[in-house]
Amino acid sequence: MVRKFMMIDEAFKCEICGADATPLGYTARDHCPLCLSSKHVDNNPGDREAGCEGTLVPIGIEKAKKGDYKIVYKCDKCGVIKKNVAATDDNMELIIKLSSKPLKAE
Repeated sequence: MVRKFMMIDEAFKCEICGADATPLGYTARDHCPLCLSSKHVDNNPGDREAGCEGTLVPIGIEKAKKGDYKIVYKCDKCGVIKKNVAATDDNMELIIKLSSKPLKAE
């Protein structure tokens, strides 16, 4: 059986805005808390098998079943759509701005 989630909670410097992203401590850090961008490195969370390495650009917000929010991304290189759970220290102003944009059916 293939694992769908591998916990990798590590610090990194955002390649888009230069912010330092620190580990979360409660789940895997998978995007920049300031600009919300991510890097397309995983097929399944933490597997580092995508090979694309494009920028996952935040394009919207979805409310998840558990009451939390997911950031919806589109890769600027391959066009794949990905979703990541918003972190407690994410830029709330940008999340609000993204939530006001309707998502287009892909």
